[in-house]
Amino acid sequence: MKTLWQNCHAATMAQGVYAIIEDAAIVTQGEHIHWIGPRAELPAGDYPAVNDLKGAWVTPGLIDCHTHTVFGGNRSGEFEQRLQGVSYADIAAAGGGIASTVRATRAASEEELFASAAKRLKSLLRDGVTTVEIKSGYGLDLASERKILRVIRRLGAELPVSVRSTCLAAHALPPEYKDRADDYIEHICTVMLPALAAEGLVDAVDAFCEYLAFSPAQVERVFITAQQLGLPVKLHAEQLSSLHGSSLAARYQALSADHLEFMTEDDAIAMAESGTVAVLLPGAFYFLRETQLPPMDALRRHGVKIAVASDLNPGTSPALSVRLMLNMACTCFRMTPEEALAGVTIHAAQALGMARTHGSLEAGKVADFVAWHIDRPADLSYWLGGELEKRVVRHGVEID
Repeated sequence: MKTLWQNCHAATMAQGVYAIIEDAAIVTQGEHIHWIGPRAELPAGDYPAVNDLKGAWVTPGLIDCHTHTVFGGNRSGEFEQRLQGVSYADIAAAGGGIASTVRATRAASEEELFASAAKRLKSLLRDGVTTVEIKSGYGLDLASERKILRVIRRLGAELPVSVRSTCLAAHALPPEYKDRADDYIEHICTVMLPALAAEGLVDAVDAFCEYLAFSPAQVERVFITAQQLGLPVKLHAEQLSSLHGSSLAARYQALSADHLEFMTEDDAIAMAESGTVAVLLPGAFYFLRETQLPPMDALRRHGVKIAVASDLNPGTSPALSVRLMLNMACTCFRMTPEEALAGVTIHAAQALGMARTHGSLEAGKVADFVAWHIDRPADLSYWLGGELEKRVVRHGVEID
């Protein structure tokens, strides 16, 4: 059955720009967009269901392409400690930091992890998110990584959102491998990734390439294993220092390289040539009070696609709003509202390998869209906080 959605304006985000259609109409059939264009050009036909969008602005459903939504525990106490002058090094030495999240995640049951993650994910959905990527990486052993990935799959099955699952076992060094990073990488490559991939729990593989995490050579071993398993790769790169991890990611045709504050122009050139998306994470930049901006001019000059994501995690970006990330991307990184919106639609879809089916309003793509009662698309980046009035359609069906 075909459904007509009309009396609206559409920012289709085709080709990464607003691509506005005034007085638009959208025809959906099943889970897909059958036709979109000016209402005056609507094809004649029988439309059993007609929806009046009352002058709303319609955008693609928002896509959060970098999150760590599933974890145990809470680190707001550490946030308070840092504001009182305790250094991160002292917190880590006392057993805090990522180690505390790993302990809490390992101790939590699958049901407990699902319940806490579902609450966080529902906050993102209230911002119009219809697709999300969720990483593991707080288990750091086979049983715990499997548990996290099973929860990620369950979130996608039980909540009205499309979920991509990324294995980030190479996130940090677990305590049982202290001072044995090469041995842990060997374990990831020979035991963890093959087992988790065989169980159908992994859509992509990620790693953290940084002086306090894993070296480019160690990351490359993970990438080679992922390649052998037929899995695409992504990378946390250049957040705190320049190790040219983004160029390494580009050599392996990575879907994305993320953070990128310390990337060089050569890195940008490599990413442009490979089609690797730059995922910027303004929440972490803000929360950590960073001052080194990503090289926006180089990214634009070389035509690198730029996505924006929440980086929802307990330690450096406890962000529950993608719309707030849009404002931070504009305010902190000097992106335009049009660039920011492309960053959570078509470019975010590309960062997940989903651009053929998601991220823009085009015939043949999945019918995920949001009808916002706003004055113009820039309002999505303009308003701080609150919940904007909207109607959300996922797979052609309106959801609460």
